[in-house]
Amino acid sequence: MGLKLEQVVPWGRSLEEYIKMFALTPEEMKLKILDVAGGPASFNAEMTRLGNKVISCDPIYQFTSNEIVQRIQETYSVIIQGLEANQGSYVWHEISSPTKLGEIRMAAMQRFLKDFSLGLEEQRYINAELPILPFKENQFDLALCSHFLFTYSDLLSAEFHLTAITEMCRVASEVRIFPILNISGEPSPLLPIVMSELKNQGYHAEIKQVPYEFQKGGNQSLKVC
Repeated sequence: MGLKLEQVVPWGRSLEEYIKMFALTPEEMKLKILDVAGGPASFNAEMTRLGNKVISCDPIYQFTSNEIVQRIQETYSVIIQGLEANQGSYVWHEISSPTKLGEIRMAAMQRFLKDFSLGLEEQRYINAELPILPFKENQFDLALCSHFLFTYSDLLSAEFHLTAITEMCRVASEVRIFPILNISGEPSPLLPIVMSELKNQGYHAEIKQVPYEFQKGGNQSLKVC
């Protein structure tokens, strides 16, 4: 069965956040980048405006702009209420409040929506999802995956994670995944299992510190190559 829109909770992040989440250098931003499970982030739109090359893939891209807008409106207040009820789980330094965070996320999603139709035409937004990607071997220099793998450790098995990561390694020279906490803000119990198996299969996997922390303790990414 395909993805249903009511299963989606759109929550887009900006280029500035991507740079910090994945510790991207100016040189790395010029690489051929795949944004996996990109959702309504403005990363692709902002990078394209800078002349950089990004392809984003997500099953949400099968829906129209109007359908995505409607879903954002349906879920936005629910997300903000959840943040307000669990403020102690987050770091409110650069972002001062749930309301401010909502403004930042909504601005990113608006940038995505303005770019979406053109991005579809230019094949920068691809309707695809893990664990199988419709790209060639080594098509990209870098694959990024934000707030999907390990975030949903209670829904996605260790086998799914392993298959998804090795698939990203097939299409990109290096893979970075952020965060490595589950959605409750705890270290994913799948992380040591997946890292051990990756190393057994000959991959280099390491945990890297990044200059971003919103979930408390969520300032590390997994790098695989």
